[in-house]
Amino acid sequence: MKVAIIGATGVVGRKMVKVLEEHNFPLTRIYAVASEKSVGENIPFKQSDIEIIGLEKALRLKPDVALFSAGSSVSGMWAPKFAKAGTTVIDNSSAWRMDPDIPLIIPEINGSILKTSHKIIANPNCSTIQMLMAIAPLQQKFGIKRIVVSTYQSVSGSGIKGIEQLMDERRHKSGVKIYPHPIDMNVLPHAGDFTENGYTTEEEKLVNETRKILGDNTLAISATAARVPVTGGHSESVNLELKKSWTMDEVIFLLNKMPGLVVQDDPKNNVYPMPVWAQGRDEVFVGRIRRDNSVKNGINLWVVADNLRKGAATNAVQIAEYLIKQKLLG
Repeated sequence: MKVAIIGATGVVGRKMVKVLEEHNFPLTRIYAVASEKSVGENIPFKQSDIEIIGLEKALRLKPDVALFSAGSSVSGMWAPKFAKAGTTVIDNSSAWRMDPDIPLIIPEINGSILKTSHKIIANPNCSTIQMLMAIAPLQQKFGIKRIVVSTYQSVSGSGIKGIEQLMDERRHKSGVKIYPHPIDMNVLPHAGDFTENGYTTEEEKLVNETRKILGDNTLAISATAARVPVTGGHSESVNLELKKSWTMDEVIFLLNKMPGLVVQDDPKNNVYPMPVWAQGRDEVFVGRIRRDNSVKNGINLWVVADNLRKGAATNAVQIAEYLIKQKLLG
């Protein structure tokens, strides 16, 4: 099993390398791939270093799996080339997510739709992944009529430059600004780029990707995405209007049963999900579970996850693990 990490020097790429190591992924060779300016440098893997190579060389080496995290333009150009060479591509960018012929996968939810013929597989947006991990069990049992979600997204969602701006401001240093306003001691109601309809690209991803993964284009969804001065871990306030009546015991049972989801819901003892607990973890955490009495069958959830792990790197590796388990690589 030969695995290539495309964009290995980036924040998510480095996390992919770390997750492969921690999961003891069954590989014989790992190729770290990045832009020409990084070729020849090394990144650590287990007890040794891997020399970074370029895309052309990686393509010639014909890896079995290529985990892409190098941006939409790179994925749009190179993913088809790798796929044509027989490599199964798992892409973390937004390039292929809404392509009707490309599966958009969270293994615990819709991994069963994968086939050997799928040579490009899309990894959903980080905010979409963690929300659906919490609501998919409820959608399957009760149906969902409407979702209202507000996200509190950490600066690591903007890559290393987002982290650097926050830390520079915290240390009163001058540096590159990627946000239009200060992020330290502030909250920006602005994650992604604004579109003509007034929503941001991050908000539209939550709407469109959720509908595709759950297979319901009629699902009513309203999203607001905010950037907060947290280095890692996204939080979400999720309000659902379910189609059928439910009891709290039923909901807690379903959430506890969901693989990869951890219920942290003991508010009397101040136990609820927080980014500081989620960082470095593969699980998604849900708490503050309570009935919304303002609407029939309404429920509120608070959902937190490490956006670089289950929100990106871990989910991509889990897709590859699922393909191996189901013998879909070929």
